[in-house]
Amino acid sequence: MDESGELLTNYKSRINKTFDYIETHLEKSMTLGELAAIANFSKFHFTRIFHAMVGETPFQFITRLRLEKAASLIVTNKKESISQIAYACGFSDTSIFSRNFKSYFKVSPSQFRKEQTNYSNLSQVNRNKNQVEQSSDSYFCSQSQTLKWRTEMNLNESVEVKQLPKMTVAYIRHTGPYQGDEKLFERLWNQLFTWAGPRGLIGGKDFNSLIIYHDDPNVTIEDKLRLSVCITVPETTKVDGEVGKMDLEAANYVIARFKVGPEDFAKAWQWVYGHWFPTSGYQPDDKPCFEMYPEEPKDGKFTVDICVPVKPL
Repeated sequence: MDESGELLTNYKSRINKTFDYIETHLEKSMTLGELAAIANFSKFHFTRIFHAMVGETPFQFITRLRLEKAASLIVTNKKESISQIAYACGFSDTSIFSRNFKSYFKVSPSQFRKEQTNYSNLSQVNRNKNQVEQSSDSYFCSQSQTLKWRTEMNLNESVEVKQLPKMTVAYIRHTGPYQGDEKLFERLWNQLFTWAGPRGLIGGKDFNSLIIYHDDPNVTIEDKLRLSVCITVPETTKVDGEVGKMDLEAANYVIARFKVGPEDFAKAWQWVYGHWFPTSGYQPDDKPCFEMYPEEPKDGKFTVDICVPVKPL
């Protein structure tokens, strides 16, 4: 890599650190100096650098993430009021939140909830009519001490709710479209494993590979979607260049295992959100969701655990 390439990689790494910080502090007020310090840039140049690399100013980026997070919660957390969601997403004034929300989504928060709920209900009715194989019932597994579900969805192998421990992951991040782009995922994984292999970070009892989805594709435009391909690493691991590091806190997750081809991933995610959640007694919690890969793909099929943080309704 030439000197200009190294400089670009260094800048991307520092901007990614800012992304990680913003994402875990969205409910709090953040200053320009605070964000510049995270990226290790002078606050006098930070905004210009951030805007040039991201296409938004830091506070445009923060506001968009808060609005998109609120939009997802408005649909999935129906028992929480819109004002509660606004405060939880970092808006201290509900009138400002409503004005910004309508400017971004072209409808008010309450109308957005109504329209999305009606669409979801209609879709669920259609699924119930046309896809009888998606029925399920729950039971408590005494062996694992977790709640599990029996399902007849032909791609699904198991569903259970359990706590996952804290994980430290090293990642390569991508921003932009990704659905159906096998070459993109192959490139990102190759890049990460090329970095991890010589450092002895691949394999072992607690090793996992996963893909974290930072944005809801139903509310974020494709060009702004962010994902991170990750491997679990020891907490003390040193990262450099485009490889970043972050922690996933311990939490309760629904873990739905599927055996799918590349064309079936969207269908599996839709089943978790569109069928399992409405009949489970749970709602999504406010933490990252991800795919975890417990084994190597075989014959063009992937075994994948879709992991979504949950809390009771």
